[in-house]
Amino acid sequence: MIDLEREVIDMTENQELVNKAYSLLNIVSETGKLRKGTNESTKAIERKQTKLVIFAEDVSPPEVVAHITPLCKEREIPCIGVPFRAELGKAAGLNVPTACVAIVDAGEGKKQLTDLVSELSKAGSKKPAKEPEAPAEEKAEEKPAEPEAPAEEEKSE
Repeated sequence: MIDLEREVIDMTENQELVNKAYSLLNIVSETGKLRKGTNESTKAIERKQTKLVIFAEDVSPPEVVAHITPLCKEREIPCIGVPFRAELGKAAGLNVPTACVAIVDAGEGKKQLTDLVSELSKAGSKKPAKEPEAPAEEKAEEKPAEPEAPAEEEKSE
């Protein structure tokens, strides 16, 4: 069983793995099968059809992809983050940026996929995983200010 706690890695600190992920996406976009976009990727993850999920870390608001990491952990699917959605879209063969891509069939990139997943496992065992932080809802739901004490009414004489 894959230790997914270590599979989710902050890719901004490891440019070599980011480049390998982009290279893999170039191959898969031509010879394999991808799910592009957050909605399609989420469906593929829920159906356990995906081999690897790659999401962008510069998505605004971050809640758009915040569910991807826990969902991948639950379904035991490796998941990595890359710094920019524009580069992710370009690597996936799109003319527009994308927040998330799921590899369903690696096509001719099966060996590269296996190598990348094993390298992610090694990189994950060297340092703890860093998950994207979603803003705490408690901050948004602050308690309403207590009403001020009513001002003393002037007595009319």
